[in-house]
Amino acid sequence: MFIYDKRQGGVNVRRIENKLGIHGSPTCELVYKNARAELCGERKLGLIKYVMALMNGARLGIAAQSVGLSQAAYNEGLAYAKDRKQFGKAIIEFPAVYDMLSIMKAKLDAGRALLYQTARYVDIYKALDDIARERKLTPEERQEQKKYAKLADSFTPLAKGMNSEYANQNAYDCIQIHGGSGFMMDYACQRIYRDARITSIYEGTTQLQTVAAIRYVTNGSYIATIRDYEAVPCSPEMEPLLSRLKKMADKFEESTNAVKETQDQEILDFTARRLMEMAADCIMAHLLIQDASKAPELFAKSAHVYLNYAEAEVEKHAGFIKGLDKEDLAFYKR
Repeated sequence: MFIYDKRQGGVNVRRIENKLGIHGSPTCELVYKNARAELCGERKLGLIKYVMALMNGARLGIAAQSVGLSQAAYNEGLAYAKDRKQFGKAIIEFPAVYDMLSIMKAKLDAGRALLYQTARYVDIYKALDDIARERKLTPEERQEQKKYAKLADSFTPLAKGMNSEYANQNAYDCIQIHGGSGFMMDYACQRIYRDARITSIYEGTTQLQTVAAIRYVTNGSYIATIRDYEAVPCSPEMEPLLSRLKKMADKFEESTNAVKETQDQEILDFTARRLMEMAADCIMAHLLIQDASKAPELFAKSAHVYLNYAEAEVEKHAGFIKGLDKEDLAFYKR
């Protein structure tokens, strides 16, 4: 990694990029020619340590950006559905519309819960890192530092990957609720749609988040965390949801074991996205149940809706993985 002082010359802006979205944040291409620079940190650590540390922080920021976009999409869709009348009543009263809005809200609440939990893990391990620079950590503190560093590292790709996908889905549904009006530049939903698209691409695509997350599927970290969450007390109203969620976790564990037993790297890579989503669905459902137990007036509806949604997703992925064999991969190759 190098530090460059722009006052010394040698770098020019080739052009400002003409982007699909996030126009409030200009992006340019820089051309370096005989630019003087100084080494920053140690040699051979620029990418594997410094850049990856920066990227992990940025990924958490993009997860937050995605939650904001999901919220904006939901707000716009809800306001329009309440205001727009068709056949003598507001379109929010039609099942096709309130189904869409309820799932948007559930994804928003689930994604925000995952973001906050990830941020907590990051805060704890960074606080312990700061303490370690001032004094030697106790054995208990070193264990905590190791535990939360692992949790932060495993949750960050889930938070970025799932929230960026949810932001894109919610922006898409927001336009759908608006109908033809949503295709016009007059409404905010078109800007939200364009701004959301980058979130699943920059600072590591969703596919790269899967690459980062899959080792925590195969080494048992996610299922261990899920089992820990199962021991967290919940309200009596949430108990039926928790029972269903335990069965979802069983299907995730069975699917993971089935893939591992093949001892085939290609099958693991092919099913990685589905396994990651199953883990994330279970984790987010647990976090929503915990939130709904504490504040049912805010989260009970989303907990029910999200569990229905996640249950179907886990069932779908489990069925796909169960029926997959090596010969099936040939049909996907081109």
